[in-house]
Amino acid sequence: MNLIRTLIADDDPDMRMIMKKILSKAGGFELLAEAENGEMLLELYKEHQPQLVIMDVEMPELTGVECARVIQDMNPKTTMIFATAHDKYMGDAFEVYAFDYLLKPFKLDRALRTLSRVKEKLSAPEMDVIPFTSNEQTNHDRLTVKGKEGVHFLDLDKLLLVQREDRSTVLYAEGDQRFVTTETLSELEARLPKDTFFRSHKSYIVNINQIESITPYGRWTYVIRLRGTKRDALITSERFDELMKLFP
Repeated sequence: MNLIRTLIADDDPDMRMIMKKILSKAGGFELLAEAENGEMLLELYKEHQPQLVIMDVEMPELTGVECARVIQDMNPKTTMIFATAHDKYMGDAFEVYAFDYLLKPFKLDRALRTLSRVKEKLSAPEMDVIPFTSNEQTNHDRLTVKGKEGVHFLDLDKLLLVQREDRSTVLYAEGDQRFVTTETLSELEARLPKDTFFRSHKSYIVNINQIESITPYGRWTYVIRLRGTKRDALITSERFDELMKLFP
């Protein structure tokens, strides 16, 4: 298995040292860099594009939660773990879909269990798959999408996924077609038919007729796999419950 590319961020150098020792003991992780404040973390994130970020909540410049919101807008599949001395931030961690929330001073076995789950998630994404059967609805309406290169007309039944990506809104259609628009996800959601397109996450809208399976992902989220593309989407646990109501 390839090493999991990791960043750590904490304004306490002793805590960063503890994090590094735990990562070393867990094995399977490559520490790319470490940050002592929120702004430094975001700079390092843009430079290294890690798979995993372990960060304190209370940091100078930008808090961990503020950083998580920016990171999620750049790549919502980044695995994020909060390490903090205060449980009052757990609700904020839930809002940004953190993989886990470790309370300082955390026990070694607790941290190692979390890192083990991270490795399982990234190395075995096909476990515990929930299969889905399409309701075979076909919608031949079209969607106009305005972008820098002009206006595109997309067949809605061929549109698979809409997501936030590098602070832009990107649409993916059959044949790996990719379209970038200046519209927000919410603006597109308002124009898409509700019986076919589902807002699964703050960063994703999916075509429910193209769902192939759903896989557990972290503590509060799942991965949606779609037909006809290697791209996938995230869905929160509460939205998962809502989605299940649409399928008999």
